Amino acid sequence: MNVLITGAGGFIGQALATALAAEGKATSLILTDVVEPAAPHSAQLTIRCVQGDLTSQKLCDSLLTRDLTHVFLLHGIMSGAAEANLELGIKVNMDATRTVLDTLRTVNPGVRVIFTSTTAVYGPPPSPDFSLTEANAPCPGSSYGAQKLISETLLNDYSRRGLLDGRIVRLPTVLVRPGKPTGAASSFASSIFREPLNGQKSTLPVSKDLSLWICSPRTIVKNLLHARDLPTEAYQGGSRVVNLPGVTVSIHEMLEALKAIGGQDAFDLVKEQRDTPTEKIVESWPAKYDTLKAKELGFTEDGTLEQTLKDYVEDYGTNKL
Repeated sequence: MNVLITGAGGFIGQALATALAAEGKATSLILTDVVEPAAPHSAQLTIRCVQGDLTSQKLCDSLLTRDLTHVFLLHGIMSGAAEANLELGIKVNMDATRTVLDTLRTVNPGVRVIFTSTTAVYGPPPSPDFSLTEANAPCPGSSYGAQKLISETLLNDYSRRGLLDGRIVRLPTVLVRPGKPTGAASSFASSIFREPLNGQKSTLPVSKDLSLWICSPRTIVKNLLHARDLPTEAYQGGSRVVNLPGVTVSIHEMLEALKAIGGQDAFDLVKEQRDTPTEKIVESWPAKYDTLKAKELGFTEDGTLEQTLKDYVEDYGTNKL
């Protein structure tokens, strides 16, 4: 198994690379991003880390070789940043993805491609209690969602034609992300846990009444590996799209979970400061999904929010607990 991960310097890319190294199935692993990614420790796995811009045909020609068996496409400009800079979002989320897909279908036809999309492809639901499925027509409420939907459509078509073997997984908001805030509109969802648990102030830019569809990092990585291993025959009806399992939680519930894990001191470090552009994007995201298709395909369901926070502390630590 020879694997390439784009966007490998990001949090999920690093977690996936670590899981692949621990799993022991792969023989070689290429990690690429705009900043050279760190390599996980592995005594058996040959790992190459490459800095570069995937809109470059020269770079794609050097990375996307015939010996690859699996390609994970994780690169992207996140929701808030893509909304603020349309041209950059188009370049990274659409142009770079098309360059990769077109190179692969020429050099390595039929290779398995796992593409991380987003539930931001949907616009606001008909009602707050409406549960979306893959059968509901997307109508993105952000440029990020639109760009991801375009790439989904292209990979679906290439898979229909037998040019590539795509798996398209729409990720919930991943909670909790370690490190610094990102350009995602949902970045605050991790910040209101991560910073207070380390004794730092955090800003809440949206209403406490809003709800999000979330999933833990551990479950996301498990499901990316499961998507890799699904036989092509498992995808019936033509579409390679799957809405991954998650949990619906309100901002109020998230803050109560923070208090339960970190105490009143951590809770008090979160200050409300509404930001209209961020709130407008987040309001456009549905918070409830019927993930029957994912369950039938064997994807893992997520645990409780409290367990997710405990896992985060176990995996990444905190200065305050």
